[in-house]
Amino acid sequence: MTTGRFATLSFSRDVAAPVATLWQAWTAPAARAVWSPPAPGVTVEYIEADSRIGGREVSICRVQGYPDVHVACGWLELQPGKVSVNHEVVSSEGVIDSAALVTASFAETPTGSSITVTVQLSSLAQDMASGYEHGFNGGLNNLAGVAERTMVLERVIKAPVSVVWGAWIDAETLPKWWGPDGFSCKTSRINLGAGGEWVFDMIGPDGTVFPNHHRYSRVILEACIDYALHAGENGPKHADAWVSFAAEGGGTRVTLGMVMATVEEYRNAVGFGAVKLGLQTLGKLARFVGSD
Repeated sequence: MTTGRFATLSFSRDVAAPVATLWQAWTAPAARAVWSPPAPGVTVEYIEADSRIGGREVSICRVQGYPDVHVACGWLELQPGKVSVNHEVVSSEGVIDSAALVTASFAETPTGSSITVTVQLSSLAQDMASGYEHGFNGGLNNLAGVAERTMVLERVIKAPVSVVWGAWIDAETLPKWWGPDGFSCKTSRINLGAGGEWVFDMIGPDGTVFPNHHRYSRVILEACIDYALHAGENGPKHADAWVSFAAEGGGTRVTLGMVMATVEEYRNAVGFGAVKLGLQTLGKLARFVGSD
């Protein structure tokens, strides 16, 4: 529905992924950075990203030959796997172009899940309806593809967030528990702050060496860590990853997510047992903090 400068827009997609995975792809900043550019030639740089109620997301959308577009969002409501609500203000060259309320609802389907996004739009400096239609259609097409190559692992650990976070963010303790059962880590260098990196070999029970390079892009105290996974130092990127920490029932829900570089890499990872191995890693974390 469109009336003058006001419009209500609706977008829906069916996705071949579980609703919990789709939710993570929609809300996790590391995943949003992958799917949000709506078309080739468009880049989106995230200046600020905090996907918690009351958190802000600030980004700059760039297209060669056009002024930069600034988007400032605020998360109003987050009900995992059900609904998210955020407001956003779009501006360019110092002028506010539009303001909107964005509601996304999620549902399970026989083949996976679905997302329906409703945008209540107020165009200010210019009519933004067509731009929103282009942006959300392109973005949701990308989202569906990203969700289909996203792996999500979760475990509730019976320890406070501060304890679980401390075991993960400490350069001395992380290498002691990281990796599946029977694996160990040999570190070359490690700096777990934003802009830091961890270069290490993961060594299997049979002595096989797996070179790893994690590059850390965003760290929010006792909330989340975003990083990229590379095959060896400066090697090919396997995935954009994140880990989040949330208090739950006196313990901590740890969510580890990874957007694989390709669908083929995702299928290969599932095929060699990455889900089981990843859950073993979270199990080692639980034992390390003394919850099991």
